[in-house]
Amino acid sequence: MKITNLYKVETLDHRFAPPGQAEQKPLADAQPSKWNTPEYYIYYLFFLTIPPLMFKAVYDVSQPSHPNYARYEQLLSPGWIPGRKVDNSDAQYRGFRDNIPYMAVVLCLHPLLRKAYDRWAGDSVFTQANGSAKQRPEEGTAADARLARRIRFDLGFATIFLLALHGFSALKVLLLVYLNYQIATALPRRYVPITTWIFNIGLLFVNELYHGYPFAKLAGNTSTWGAWLDSYGGLIPRWEVLFNFTVLRLIAFNFDYIWMRDRRESSPVEKKSIDPSNLPEKERLKYGATVKDFTFHNYLAYTLYSPLYLAGPIINFNDYICQSRYQLSTISRSRIVPYAIRFIICLLTMEVVLHYLYAVAISKSNPDWTAYTPFQLSMLGYFNLHVIWLKLLLPWRFFRLWALLDGVDAPENMVRCMSDNYSTMAFWRSWHRSFNQWVTRYIYIPLGGSRVGKVRAVMNFLAVFTFVAIWHDINLRLLIWGWLVVLFVLPEAIATLLFPHKAWKDSPNAYRWLCGIGAVGNVLMMMAANLVGFALGLDGLKGLVDGIVSTLGGRVFLLAACITLFVGAQVMFEVREAEKRRGINMKC
Repeated sequence: MKITNLYKVETLDHRFAPPGQAEQKPLADAQPSKWNTPEYYIYYLFFLTIPPLMFKAVYDVSQPSHPNYARYEQLLSPGWIPGRKVDNSDAQYRGFRDNIPYMAVVLCLHPLLRKAYDRWAGDSVFTQANGSAKQRPEEGTAADARLARRIRFDLGFATIFLLALHGFSALKVLLLVYLNYQIATALPRRYVPITTWIFNIGLLFVNELYHGYPFAKLAGNTSTWGAWLDSYGGLIPRWEVLFNFTVLRLIAFNFDYIWMRDRRESSPVEKKSIDPSNLPEKERLKYGATVKDFTFHNYLAYTLYSPLYLAGPIINFNDYICQSRYQLSTISRSRIVPYAIRFIICLLTMEVVLHYLYAVAISKSNPDWTAYTPFQLSMLGYFNLHVIWLKLLLPWRFFRLWALLDGVDAPENMVRCMSDNYSTMAFWRSWHRSFNQWVTRYIYIPLGGSRVGKVRAVMNFLAVFTFVAIWHDINLRLLIWGWLVVLFVLPEAIATLLFPHKAWKDSPNAYRWLCGIGAVGNVLMMMAANLVGFALGLDGLKGLVDGIVSTLGGRVFLLAACITLFVGAQVMFEVREAEKRRGINMKC
């Protein structure tokens, strides 16, 4: 395999590969390659000179000799690269980084235990009764036997895994999961949707406000048994922080169940004569499970599926059951090995960044922004965002790799590098992609999507990102972030209406350059929104921006930065054209 193939999107996730093509056929609207043109030679010069300067800007302010170093030195930890400390100050990523050795053991052990169990269970399918072979009644076909076998293993491993993670608090998780199942199955059909939303959104608030309901408080502060139970909180006592991902699975199950009941047990798959062992993703999401599959033990196995329990990626119940019944052809060594190599490369990249660029620690130390040049300020914000991207990408890819090794192909959450996005709308389709698919299926489309008029569509976007913000955390900063995202989507939507592609088909280069100008504005707005939501907050962003634009030199730098972003956008356009020439159109 060529090293360049590692970075193709179809290597990252087979869903982007053209279906059923032995040879790559370009799309009809694919443009000829521009890589070997004078225009792009100029762009190459930018790429050869500017990225090293960007890295150097933050490296210089991360040196012990810098005046602000004393402010954040206590946030640094001993590193494994000689002569460098590591910026392990982000609590969210620290929890993942510090536990990588233990999680690696589980990642290897879980599939091995699965294989051992499958071998034992497969040999035990036929039991001797009065000297003759008798098939277990629950097995049925080979596919149903595989489903039953996988469900039993998933439930057994999930029980041990949950107890190890949360100790006695695992009982709280099981209780909430059980109550949600009762909402789906015990209530009349017309009450299920609204009750599901009230119950699960209520959980987001209540879990946050009551800090996971400590047993000591439930039993009364004078009781000793409550404190004793709390003392056995497992590896992750704050189970409520991770329960947000479980909430998505709870909502997905309830709606998959009622939508399946609405079809009155008819199978569109059977009507279309589609091979159930080779269903496309769209069909798996809709019809991958039948009514008989919506049992409590299947639901429990899906909700607590160990490889995806902690952080996703998110698959719905239909897809989980379908893949448990039939292994996808994409589960192969030739696909998993390159994916594992990409994960290791990303992990090492993060280690280099944390050892040489202390952008996160600097931003947490209430810095004196006047001590930095406009270029250094902008790069501190830029690399802050890159750390955010990597700290999310690494857990998601780790857990997806675990699922792939276990025979489940979940969607890839991040399909583009953070620096390879020029469209606000496409950015949100490719950032936490499985969550985007979830909100599209369970919120945006049920609300009417974009087919209900422009004003209503904007309101639907607002509802979606309000939920997304609340789901991330209950705080005003993230609500502001969600509303900023909706606000920043509007300019791109309006520009698309004012400058339709078909009106410029005779001037493709002029249209490309016009789009490049719009892309610069999009990139700046996306950086601002994410710095507010996940790094600096409004006050921190204000200090950063003031430091950049308050001087003439800063304004000149901002102009130079916009030119650089324009060059970057042109390269992004050509990357997507290269994908079209391979028959791929990701729309992001």
